[in-house]
Amino acid sequence: MDISKEKIRYILQFFFDKSENASQSAENVNSVYGPNTVTANHAQFWFRRFRSGNFDVKDAPRSGRPIVENVDKIMEIVESDRHVSTVSIAQELNIAQETVWNHLNKAEYKKKFDVWVPHELTQKNLMDRISICESLLNRNKIDPFLKRMVTGDEKWITYDNVKRK
Repeated sequence: MDISKEKIRYILQFFFDKSENASQSAENVNSVYGPNTVTANHAQFWFRRFRSGNFDVKDAPRSGRPIVENVDKIMEIVESDRHVSTVSIAQELNIAQETVWNHLNKAEYKKKFDVWVPHELTQKNLMDRISICESLLNRNKIDPFLKRMVTGDEKWITYDNVKRK
Protein backbone atom coordinates (compact mmCIF):
# COMPACT_ATOMS: atom_id res chain seq x y z
CA MET A 1 0.00 0.00 0.00
CA ASP A 2 1.43 3.37 -1.03
CA ILE A 3 1.27 5.90 1.78
CA SER A 4 2.94 9.27 2.01
CA LYS A 5 5.16 10.49 4.81
CA GLU A 6 2.81 13.36 5.57
CA LYS A 7 -0.13 10.99 6.03
CA ILE A 8 1.85 8.91 8.54
CA ARG A 9 2.81 12.08 10.40
CA TYR A 10 -0.83 13.18 10.58
CA ILE A 11 -1.75 9.75 11.94
CA LEU A 12 1.00 10.03 14.56
CA GLN A 13 -0.30 13.48 15.46
CA PHE A 14 -3.76 11.95 15.93
CA PHE A 15 -2.35 9.35 18.33
CA PHE A 16 -0.41 12.10 20.13
CA ASP A 17 -3.64 14.07 20.58
CA LYS A 18 -5.26 10.91 22.03
CA SER A 19 -2.37 10.79 24.58
CA GLU A 20 -1.14 7.40 23.43
CA ASN A 21 2.38 6.04 23.67
CA ALA A 22 4.73 6.51 20.68
CA SER A 23 5.65 2.81 20.54
CA GLN A 24 2.00 1.74 20.67
CA SER A 25 1.20 4.27 17.95
CA ALA A 26 3.93 2.82 15.74
CA GLU A 27 2.54 -0.68 16.30
CA ASN A 28 -0.96 0.50 15.41
CA VAL A 29 0.23 2.17 12.21
CA ASN A 30 2.24 -0.92 11.24
CA SER A 31 -0.73 -3.21 11.87
CA VAL A 32 -2.88 -1.18 9.47
CA TYR A 33 -0.39 -0.16 6.77
CA GLY A 34 2.02 -3.07 6.90
CA PRO A 35 5.21 -3.90 8.77
CA ASN A 36 8.09 -1.40 8.74
CA THR A 37 5.85 1.52 7.76
CA VAL A 38 7.09 3.50 10.74
CA THR A 39 9.62 2.57 13.42
CA ALA A 40 9.22 3.23 17.12
CA ASN A 41 12.20 5.62 17.05
CA HIS A 42 10.64 7.61 14.24
CA ALA A 43 7.35 7.83 16.13
CA GLN A 44 9.21 8.97 19.26
CA PHE A 45 10.97 11.67 17.21
CA TRP A 46 7.63 13.04 16.01
CA PHE A 47 6.08 12.80 19.49
CA ARG A 48 9.00 14.87 20.89
CA ARG A 49 8.44 17.39 18.14
CA PHE A 50 4.72 17.58 18.93
CA ARG A 51 5.46 17.98 22.66
CA SER A 52 7.70 20.96 21.89
CA GLY A 53 4.74 22.65 20.19
CA ASN A 54 5.79 22.13 16.56
CA PHE A 55 2.82 20.52 14.80
CA ASP A 56 4.06 21.12 11.25
CA VAL A 57 4.18 17.73 9.52
CA LYS A 58 5.63 18.92 6.21
CA ASP A 59 9.31 18.55 5.37
CA ALA A 60 11.33 21.65 6.13
CA PRO A 61 13.06 23.31 3.17
CA ARG A 62 16.71 22.40 2.98
CA SER A 63 19.64 24.56 2.11
CA GLY A 64 22.19 23.61 -0.48
CA ARG A 65 23.40 24.25 -3.96
CA PRO A 66 20.80 24.71 -6.68
CA ILE A 67 20.57 21.51 -8.66
CA VAL A 68 18.76 22.80 -11.74
CA GLU A 69 21.45 25.10 -13.08
CA ASN A 70 24.12 22.39 -12.73
CA VAL A 71 21.99 19.93 -14.70
CA ASP A 72 21.45 22.41 -17.52
CA LYS A 73 25.16 23.24 -17.73
CA ILE A 74 26.14 19.56 -17.66
CA MET A 75 23.70 18.72 -20.44
CA GLU A 76 24.98 21.65 -22.56
CA ILE A 77 28.55 20.42 -22.19
CA VAL A 78 27.65 16.83 -23.06
CA GLU A 79 25.55 17.92 -26.08
CA SER A 80 28.42 20.04 -27.42
CA ASP A 81 31.05 17.30 -26.96
CA ARG A 82 29.95 13.67 -26.52
CA HIS A 83 33.53 12.56 -25.76
CA VAL A 84 33.93 14.78 -22.70
CA SER A 85 34.88 13.13 -19.41
CA THR A 86 33.15 13.55 -16.07
CA VAL A 87 36.41 14.79 -14.56
CA SER A 88 36.67 17.67 -17.03
CA ILE A 89 32.98 18.58 -16.52
CA ALA A 90 33.48 18.56 -12.74
CA GLN A 91 36.57 20.78 -13.00
CA GLU A 92 34.86 23.20 -15.38
CA LEU A 93 31.76 23.61 -13.20
CA ASN A 94 33.64 23.30 -9.88
CA ILE A 95 31.46 20.44 -8.59
CA ALA A 96 32.14 16.87 -7.52
CA GLN A 97 32.64 14.19 -10.17
CA GLU A 98 30.05 11.97 -8.51
CA THR A 99 27.50 14.76 -8.87
CA VAL A 100 28.16 14.83 -12.61
CA TRP A 101 27.73 11.04 -12.78
CA ASN A 102 24.46 11.24 -10.84
CA HIS A 103 23.03 13.98 -13.07
CA LEU A 104 23.97 12.14 -16.25
CA ASN A 105 22.48 8.89 -14.94
CA LYS A 106 19.24 10.68 -14.02
CA ALA A 107 19.14 12.10 -17.55
CA GLU A 108 19.59 8.47 -18.75
CA TYR A 109 22.94 9.00 -20.43
CA LYS A 110 25.37 6.08 -20.55
CA LYS A 111 29.05 6.01 -21.42
CA LYS A 112 29.55 3.62 -24.36
CA PHE A 113 32.95 3.38 -26.01
CA ASP A 114 34.03 6.74 -24.56
CA VAL A 115 30.92 8.50 -25.93
CA TRP A 116 27.93 9.75 -23.94
CA VAL A 117 24.78 8.32 -25.52
CA PRO A 118 21.15 8.53 -24.43
CA HIS A 119 19.85 5.25 -23.06
CA GLU A 120 16.68 5.43 -25.15
CA LEU A 121 17.08 4.87 -28.87
CA THR A 122 16.15 7.61 -31.30
CA GLN A 123 13.85 6.98 -34.26
CA LYS A 124 16.87 6.87 -36.61
CA ASN A 125 18.60 4.26 -34.41
CA LEU A 126 15.47 2.11 -34.42
CA MET A 127 15.16 2.31 -38.21
CA ASP A 128 18.86 1.44 -38.63
CA ARG A 129 18.44 -1.63 -36.45
CA ILE A 130 15.39 -2.75 -38.41
CA SER A 131 17.18 -2.37 -41.75
CA ILE A 132 20.24 -4.27 -40.48
CA CYS A 133 18.06 -7.11 -39.21
CA GLU A 134 16.22 -7.31 -42.54
CA SER A 135 19.49 -7.39 -44.48
CA LEU A 136 20.83 -10.17 -42.23
CA LEU A 137 17.66 -12.20 -42.75
CA ASN A 138 17.91 -11.76 -46.53
CA ARG A 139 21.58 -12.74 -46.41
CA ASN A 140 20.67 -15.85 -44.41
CA LYS A 141 18.22 -16.90 -47.15
CA ILE A 142 21.01 -16.75 -49.75
CA ASP A 143 23.82 -18.20 -47.62
CA PRO A 144 22.51 -19.82 -44.40
CA PHE A 145 25.22 -18.59 -42.05
CA LEU A 146 23.02 -18.86 -38.94
CA LYS A 147 23.22 -22.67 -39.08
CA ARG A 148 26.98 -22.40 -38.62
CA MET A 149 26.63 -20.39 -35.40
CA VAL A 150 27.36 -22.07 -32.09
CA THR A 151 25.99 -20.15 -29.14
CA GLY A 152 27.01 -20.46 -25.54
CA ASP A 153 26.79 -18.35 -22.46
CA GLU A 154 27.16 -14.85 -23.97
CA LYS A 155 29.65 -16.06 -26.59
CA TRP A 156 28.97 -16.46 -30.28
CA ILE A 157 31.42 -18.51 -32.30
CA THR A 158 31.22 -19.28 -35.99
CA TYR A 159 31.90 -22.92 -36.68
CA ASP A 160 33.34 -23.88 -40.06
CA ASN A 161 34.14 -27.56 -40.40
CA VAL A 162 36.64 -27.53 -43.23
CA LYS A 163 37.28 -31.05 -44.57
CA ARG A 164 40.66 -31.82 -46.06
CA LYS A 165 40.92 -33.79 -49.24
